[in-house]
Amino acid sequence: MSASLSQGISSEPELGFPQTASDKMPLCKAGTSSGDLAPVFVLCDLFWLLWCCLGVLITPVSFLQCTNDSEEDMFGDYDSFCGSDSLVAQVDDIEHKYLQDNNMDAKAAAEMVLGNLQSGVHQKEQDNSSAPENVVVLKSDQEGACQMCDSDPAGGNQELTESILDDLPCSQLLYFEKMDELFSASRTSPVSKGRDERVNSSSDKIRDPLTFSAGAEHRNRPPDSSSHSKCVSFKTESLKDHLKSAMTGNARAQTLQVSKTKQLKEAVLSEEIFVARKVIESSSVDIGPFYGLPSKVKDLFRQLRGIETLYEWQHDCLTLESLQQRRNLIYSLPTGGGKTLVAEIIILQELLCRQKDVLMILPYVAIVQEKVRGLSSFGIELGFLVEEYAGSKGRFPPVKRRVKKSLYIATIEKGHALVNSLIETERIYDLGLVVVDELHMLGEGSRGAILEITLAKILYTSKKTQIIGMSATLNNVGDLQKFLQAEYYTSDFRPVELKEYIKVRDTIYAVDSKTENGFAFSRLLNFKYSSNLEKADPDHIIALVTEVIPKYSCLIFCPTKKNCENVASMVCKYLKKEFRAHREKEKQDLIKNLKSIGNGSVCPVLKQTIPFGIAYHHSGLTNDERKSIEEAYSSGVLCLLACTATLAAGVNLPARRVILRAPYVGSDFLKKNQYKQMIGRAGRAGIDSAGESILIVQEKDKHLVIFTNPLENCYSNLLLELSKGMQSLLLSLVGLKIAVTHEEVDNFMCCTLLGVQQQLLSKEKSLSEIIKDGLENLIEKGLLKGRISQEDHNSKSTLTITPLGKATYKGSIDLAYCNLLYRELKKGLEGLVLESNLHLLYLSTPYDMTSTCSPDWMIYLRQFNQLSAAEQKVADIVGVPESFITKKASGQAIRKNVDNAVVNRLYLTFVLYALLKETNIWSVSEKFNMSRGYVQNLLSSAASFASCLLHFCEELEEFWVYKALLTELTKQLTYCVKTELIPLMEVAGVLEARAKQLYNAGYKTLAHLANANPETLVRMIEHLSRRQAKQIISSAKLSKQKIQEVLYQGMVFSLYLHSSSAVVMVLASFLILLKRASSW
Repeated sequence: MSASLSQGISSEPELGFPQTASDKMPLCKAGTSSGDLAPVFVLCDLFWLLWCCLGVLITPVSFLQCTNDSEEDMFGDYDSFCGSDSLVAQVDDIEHKYLQDNNMDAKAAAEMVLGNLQSGVHQKEQDNSSAPENVVVLKSDQEGACQMCDSDPAGGNQELTESILDDLPCSQLLYFEKMDELFSASRTSPVSKGRDERVNSSSDKIRDPLTFSAGAEHRNRPPDSSSHSKCVSFKTESLKDHLKSAMTGNARAQTLQVSKTKQLKEAVLSEEIFVARKVIESSSVDIGPFYGLPSKVKDLFRQLRGIETLYEWQHDCLTLESLQQRRNLIYSLPTGGGKTLVAEIIILQELLCRQKDVLMILPYVAIVQEKVRGLSSFGIELGFLVEEYAGSKGRFPPVKRRVKKSLYIATIEKGHALVNSLIETERIYDLGLVVVDELHMLGEGSRGAILEITLAKILYTSKKTQIIGMSATLNNVGDLQKFLQAEYYTSDFRPVELKEYIKVRDTIYAVDSKTENGFAFSRLLNFKYSSNLEKADPDHIIALVTEVIPKYSCLIFCPTKKNCENVASMVCKYLKKEFRAHREKEKQDLIKNLKSIGNGSVCPVLKQTIPFGIAYHHSGLTNDERKSIEEAYSSGVLCLLACTATLAAGVNLPARRVILRAPYVGSDFLKKNQYKQMIGRAGRAGIDSAGESILIVQEKDKHLVIFTNPLENCYSNLLLELSKGMQSLLLSLVGLKIAVTHEEVDNFMCCTLLGVQQQLLSKEKSLSEIIKDGLENLIEKGLLKGRISQEDHNSKSTLTITPLGKATYKGSIDLAYCNLLYRELKKGLEGLVLESNLHLLYLSTPYDMTSTCSPDWMIYLRQFNQLSAAEQKVADIVGVPESFITKKASGQAIRKNVDNAVVNRLYLTFVLYALLKETNIWSVSEKFNMSRGYVQNLLSSAASFASCLLHFCEELEEFWVYKALLTELTKQLTYCVKTELIPLMEVAGVLEARAKQLYNAGYKTLAHLANANPETLVRMIEHLSRRQAKQIISSAKLSKQKIQEVLYQGMVFSLYLHSSSAVVMVLASFLILLKRASSW
């Protein structure tokens, strides 16, 4: 950024104004980091736009010909301060002409000055059409004086802005103090010295926002007590004087030393992006420096991922003719083959070259968060935004960005809601690419049904949106190709060889498809077992793990959560003491970290196993605990994890050896798809020469293990999941006006996976009959209006959605509960208890978790008795009387019928209520005798459901009272931490424990994190690797950019306002938003 105003007019096509004042103004002297003055840049952006709004746009002036410090010669032949035809002379003449009458309204005078100046500007542009391109729009400093001469309205505005700014956070005051110190030190001219005398003390620096004009020297003047003093100031120092001062100061300002190498790199990057766009638009075979992308992308993959070259299959896939022609693609390779890298390169092509938004759909929240962290650095370096849509996070519809494109990374449910919002706002064409990881999820229950609905809507409404699907376990690819209208690419490539084994008793067999039964003898276990050890470990797990740990890593997949903990305890009990010595200090640090996460408590099992380098990993852990254990395993501090099958589809934690404790997941026999997912974790590219998997099988189950069986087929779940599948689809089709007649719905259904597989799945009824039944059911529920003809299935009768139906699909509410939810909200309006948030929490407690709850009646009664009288009334309102709880706790017979779902839901509400009061999952889980993971899951589900409930209420005017209440409650449930930690928790990858560490180390705002140095962060924060520090900083920078861009776009709206008082109100509103966003 240049320190002077010689940067030139922005090429922004939409407005024609310079992009921001911070890009044009001398904010700091040479050598000063712009990161130290981040809030100043934002303020300058705001005032630059405010200035544009007032219309004070002065003739472009070139500073390129400056050769000395003389005022007369400073602007060469183009303009000067002294000539009778100069810009300043014109301003002086116009000013005197319209201000001769002392009773003239100052505001009107300013508008007249503006009109004359603008006409002068137009003429000047014509006269100087041959002037150099690098010109600037100069602005006056005097807007405050012009506005303040009108005593009454201006005084009111002053009071408003003063009260707002007095309430700004102290972090902003500190920034302004630092800014003033920097500028005071750099002022050496007589003009500057004269103004230094008017600088306030730090306590008075930000009372009047207009004193922070976007002028060259950013002067801070004390607020005057009356409009009279402001008018005197205006007369004393004329507009001409201000212009001279501003132009002189900017022309003399030192230019920041910008590295020529950096400028050259930026120029090369810009040129390569331009070339890449042309290449892709022309579908040329010449793919440019890096698959149509600038060479900087290749450098980033090398720096951030350690990737030097691509595998041969990756090159082949990226150069497929189908991709060059933007056809849809499905590709399948074994786990660990590098599928994600190909998807990321295609995503970058879409964002940078085709300038379209991208949606990436991932199966789990943890994977979404990991991907957001991983791609934030690319977003910062390459100029696009990475937005998280998971849990309660995500905005519908998304912000329409002015320049930058967005990569939306979403779970299946949030991805569906995002696509709905884009279709509704007619912005689906902005979505150039959709990438689906784990495409086989199409065949998995209600989540598969939602994924199918999402893809079908994209295919039907946007023919230009490309779809890329990838998976390691696909079988009936033909059906999927027909559904997605896609090409197919597959390879059996694996960077590390995988050797599969099966163990029966003490014999290990190698899996061999060429043999009759699928496996052949390999070896016998060579480990001496005592009689006691044989009883404790009949499956010889200790023998298998000690062959690899602690030098290499190992995963043991167990059928249940309890089995994970038992296996971890058993293994460490019989390991030799030498295992404790391996990285002993780091293990102790890990225990301390877990203790701090649990506020002094740590799981007894983990306390016992971690010294041996062993831990368990399942949903019973809190998010913070799970993240700490994953990081310790990745860094080699832990060498063995006993885990459930969810890890196989979760974060990437590879191992030298993978052991499957039994061929079961829970009580269900292991599917071939699940088996492939688990063993795919064996072998780490670049670390291991080979990976091994060993399946432990009992003699009785040996005949069930058939390795020659094909992978399971992927079938549509729209019929199996009616409320979340077929009925939900029909409702949203009508609501979004995609299909509003029976015939149109029939046509749409042909584009679904169900339409492709209807001969297999709907044998009893035709698909058209199933659609007719579904539409009639929605009409009966009051969600749709219209008539379905009994005789003619091709009826042209138009269907419309009711307000309740619209609220249901926009809130992503399960149709099984929508009418019940409406009744409960309606009942709440009659007597909503607002003494505490207990009643609101009950309404926000998810229905689908009540079936997994088994109340402890003594705890239930104890918690009920601790409530106030008003809170106890809530239980009675929802239908759980005190007498019922008392009788249940004392074991008495119950005659009165009480809905068990309501009883269980209220019990879960008590858990949430305790959580919000204590914000400590450990203490709450102990109080209610629940696992920590269950409590964490309840909290996450409640936050997500509260977000859905908020969208539901926004569509129904009768529930307006709930909107403000639910907005705050959603935020509390999302983070469940002290208020001061919330800004840090909004950064991807920062959970509660890490947020506490950062806050205690002095990183208290988003700006602090965004401006942090990775090396300093690593030194100050325990258990933080350099890679993690860089990811956190990149995520913080990206979040800060999003906030600033939203603010900028908001201020652009003020260009349409003509009243100066309205502009001040807009500015005040955005200052409040800045405070709340904690972006300074």
